[in-house]
Amino acid sequence: MKHALPTLTYDYDALEPYIDAKTMEIHYSKHHQAYVDKLNGVLDKYPELQEKKAEDLLKDLDKLQVSDADRNAIRNNGGGYVNHSFFWTMMGPKKEIDQKLTEEVTKTFNSFEEFKKLFSDTAASRFGSGWAWLVRDGAGKLVVYSTANQDSPLSQGHTPLVCLDVWEHAYYLKYQNRRPEYIDNWWHVFKLL
Repeated sequence: MKHALPTLTYDYDALEPYIDAKTMEIHYSKHHQAYVDKLNGVLDKYPELQEKKAEDLLKDLDKLQVSDADRNAIRNNGGGYVNHSFFWTMMGPKKEIDQKLTEEVTKTFNSFEEFKKLFSDTAASRFGSGWAWLVRDGAGKLVVYSTANQDSPLSQGHTPLVCLDVWEHAYYLKYQNRRPEYIDNWWHVFKLL
């Protein structure tokens, strides 16, 4: 089974003016597609792994019977594939409030505004490329942190609930080096809380 680029549920220009159509098109059709293609390429060597979901590959990363170079390729490209597939679902032109998650976030972080500040600060302070996450850890607790590159919380046994891509390819055409401005504007298209 070959992994495939998921279908976007909105047009490239649906997130304007906060995320521009050209960035969406390049991010989705070039960057995300490259992760899919490279993941499939490395899995061509391992027919027994081709039937596994990419999420399961990341969960079992340390147990995979592959070379170190291929494990790294699965981490990077599988992470890029899974992280982006999830990221697209975080955004949309219409809000789809998850009341239960909103209540849990408010209870855990004292208010939505405190969560938003913590999440935004975490995203802004990621050195280099990576992601900001709200996850449910192994004990069921909500935690905010960031990961480098395409590392996934799945590899740590955590369940991703919210993510924000802070690689430059996610914002550079519109925001150049102004990552905090991109993060602030992203909340306008974030649809879940």
